[in-house]
Amino acid sequence: MDKKKDTVQVTSEVGRLRKLLIHSPDSGLGKVVPSKAQDWLFEDIVHLDTIRRKEYDYYLKLLMYFLDPSKIKGKLAEIDNPLAKRAFYKPKSTDFHHSNSVIEIQILLTEILEQELIRKKLVAAVCAIEGITYKVQLELIDTEPAQLAEILISGTLANDKMIFAPIPNLIFTRDVGTTINNFILINKPAKKARVRETLLMRYIFFNHALFEGHQDFVLEIPDVTMHFLRPGDEPAFSTTLEGGDVMVVSPNHVLIGCSERTSEHGANEAIKLLFDNDVVEKVTVVKIPSKRDYMHLDTVFTQVKRNTWVILNSIAHSPKYNLQEPINFLKEPERLEATTAIQFTKTNPGEPKIFQNVEALLNDISQNDLKSTEPTKIIYSGNNSFPYDSREQWTDSCNLLAIKEGVVIGYDRNDKTVEAFKDAGYAIVKVKDLINDLEAGKVDVETITDTLILMPSAELSRARGGFHCMSMPILRDRLED
Repeated sequence: MDKKKDTVQVTSEVGRLRKLLIHSPDSGLGKVVPSKAQDWLFEDIVHLDTIRRKEYDYYLKLLMYFLDPSKIKGKLAEIDNPLAKRAFYKPKSTDFHHSNSVIEIQILLTEILEQELIRKKLVAAVCAIEGITYKVQLELIDTEPAQLAEILISGTLANDKMIFAPIPNLIFTRDVGTTINNFILINKPAKKARVRETLLMRYIFFNHALFEGHQDFVLEIPDVTMHFLRPGDEPAFSTTLEGGDVMVVSPNHVLIGCSERTSEHGANEAIKLLFDNDVVEKVTVVKIPSKRDYMHLDTVFTQVKRNTWVILNSIAHSPKYNLQEPINFLKEPERLEATTAIQFTKTNPGEPKIFQNVEALLNDISQNDLKSTEPTKIIYSGNNSFPYDSREQWTDSCNLLAIKEGVVIGYDRNDKTVEAFKDAGYAIVKVKDLINDLEAGKVDVETITDTLILMPSAELSRARGGFHCMSMPILRDRLED
């Protein structure tokens, strides 16, 4: 058990981050075409080189300074040397960082593909779901593991020929699974574009040495009984769950969002798994509108510290309107969205607790689950000002990643939300300035508190996911009581 705690253990959203799974933008992201963008869950095509060099590169460096400083401290000039071939973020390169704390999924995939039996099984499975010929399957089996891993992710051979679709959403590693205490809950994606991601991650979780001893702690959500006899096109019969809809808010409490991507059946099956395996004692289901602009629970709120949350106001409260008086949309906020929060307990699942609104739920978590000694604070998207609240939620103002309690990462484009953080007493710092100060020794990651770190976002934000989406924590420190 001690080994499991050292390698896989997440008991909150804001405990000091120690290990996470990421995937750096790969060549498949640069092959998304306009006609397939929405099928592949993108609103637009993005510029790969800009995302890599000018945006995600900062994210990777920042994670290194906090999680694995020996890999970057004192080496920044070498890494950024314009005369050198930039390869710090490229998994196939000999200059790749190979951090054991900021863990690249493509490296894990490469390492399990070294095993011949795993390689044959995984190639056969991918070829089956992608409709690849048997001859090509045999060629892939004989491909060198690092190259094969890249092919399975990008869909592209070494000669730049594509043999199947890329999986550009793999950069959003949050959705492939969720670490809950020392268990891992694997997702069941709602969209076909993400099925291969789940297959690759299943093989990694069950076969990589990083998760050795955890096979019995990996939970897979089953489909509804005899689902194949039910109407396949009806959402009511689907069993889907994605990691962006799952939040571990305390050691004994998990939130599950019912959304565009996670169905009621998926939430129900997850609750059964969590209770049957004694993972947690409470699960709260938060039902948000099934809309593309909300997508997941973590697109409408995330946690900043034990007593502080950032949220979209129209989700925070129940609708209260005088329907006889029309809203002036030029001056007033959008109509509040119908949102419910129902809490189930393992000891008494038949008597759920219903929260008046999401804000009441968050206050209950802060005060009762996390024993906050301070009043609960709510920071609103767009500083609760229409139309900026909706505009900035669309560009992930509510989708923040906590590196440690009170220190979060977000996009630099959400100006009104930044104002709200300032008003709440948070320091605001641009990532480039912070990295330079960390390299020069002017600041220390251990002493940084209550800070919003702003990341460049021109291209990344167009992919419709923030830094909470781009992370799958597998190890966090427990919050001190």
